[in-house]
Amino acid sequence: QVQLVESGGGSVQAGGSLRLSCAASENTYSNRCMGWFRQAPGKEREGVAFIYTGGGSTFYADSVKGRFTISQDNAKRTVVLQMNSLKPEDTAMYYCAADRRVGGGYCWAGDFRYWGQGTQVTVST
Repeated sequence: QVQLVESGGGSVQAGGSLRLSCAASENTYSNRCMGWFRQAPGKEREGVAFIYTGGGSTFYADSVKGRFTISQDNAKRTVVLQMNSLKPEDTAMYYCAADRRVGGGYCWAGDFRYWGQGTQVTVST
């Protein structure tokens, strides 16, 4: 059974915007960390942005702070990553992920075991 379904990738020119969405089942959403990792060819996977769905605390990589915003919609069991002022360096496969634990509020220490299928983001000069 699919637990995380993400959408919203695509191709834009530098300076443009994209919005990614990740829909979760009930037992992979409430009171846990959710967000996105990304991985470009030849590079390590890195955390991008996360939100603790139990209280709304957000966490951003320094490279995206001020440009990306993560938010939650509890009714839809969905987290959304709004990406503005995109740069070519943002080009990567983006994977939604959810912590396997309930109540782990510090997302940089998350134990991410549930994953979306990935969506490609390409930013051209």
